Amino acid sequence: MERKLLHQPFELFVSDMECWNERPLIYHFFEIVQILDGEGLRITNRNTFPYRKGSIFLFTPLDCRGFDIKTPTRFCAIRFSEVFLGKCKTVQDRERISSWLKQLEHIFFHHNRFQELLVKQPGDCHLIASLIDNLVREYAHDRPYKEENLQHFVTLILNILARNVSDSTAMSGAGDTPDPLINRMLLHIRQHISDPDKLRIDFLASHFNLSENYVGEYFRKLTGESLQHYITHYRIKLVQQRLANSVLTVSQIAGELGFTDESHLSRQFRKYNGISPAEYRKNAKST
Repeated sequence: MERKLLHQPFELFVSDMECWNERPLIYHFFEIVQILDGEGLRITNRNTFPYRKGSIFLFTPLDCRGFDIKTPTRFCAIRFSEVFLGKCKTVQDRERISSWLKQLEHIFFHHNRFQELLVKQPGDCHLIASLIDNLVREYAHDRPYKEENLQHFVTLILNILARNVSDSTAMSGAGDTPDPLINRMLLHIRQHISDPDKLRIDFLASHFNLSENYVGEYFRKLTGESLQHYITHYRIKLVQQRLANSVLTVSQIAGELGFTDESHLSRQFRKYNGISPAEYRKNAKST
């Protein structure tokens, strides 16, 4: 799967598309997309969802996304990295933003894998549209406090989108979907990816009230892949993101994501990518 990197902390552009000639790509940055005109299908993590004028999408650095365009489409794309929202003056603020972004990453990657994000409250729809419009205006002019204002606009948009995802998740848990257990299991895995003990079969069986013999079968039935492959693949994707977008050392990444040590991470990474973490980081920085 091809990947695309962001070469500066923040980009905003309005573009027209008559067709999408690229295969779905994994983009190593957050992206908010507002459809200004046109219709078609959004492709996210092998799922397809319809879009139309006014549709708004949030993609995380781990989502594989593309478009199947039915009518000529005009859209506004807001792209930003953790670096952009993490440009705070104090260490405490930087740590708070970093933790908040990781939570959003879990929420939206989980959501984009299975569901379409619907902003159901008319007030939220109008508020997001207004914020994007003001963000575009601010971006177009070089004025004092421009970057701080852009950060505030993006943060507000993300908060509103996260609220709508939380509302839909709560509804699913109340019984609106026939089988929300797999969603809860996937969210648990992502939230505890740095804690291998909470990803063990016996822990998952006890936590989700399943037999140990059935956990793996259930997971494969609902996702099409083995539990261990999913955990390893997701962890490697997080490593890729950290290598491409942070200054953390390989040892620090290993500690953050639950690897035994740096050599354990390097062996797993080379197995899945064919190159070492250091080579991957060098290639990512030069792309």
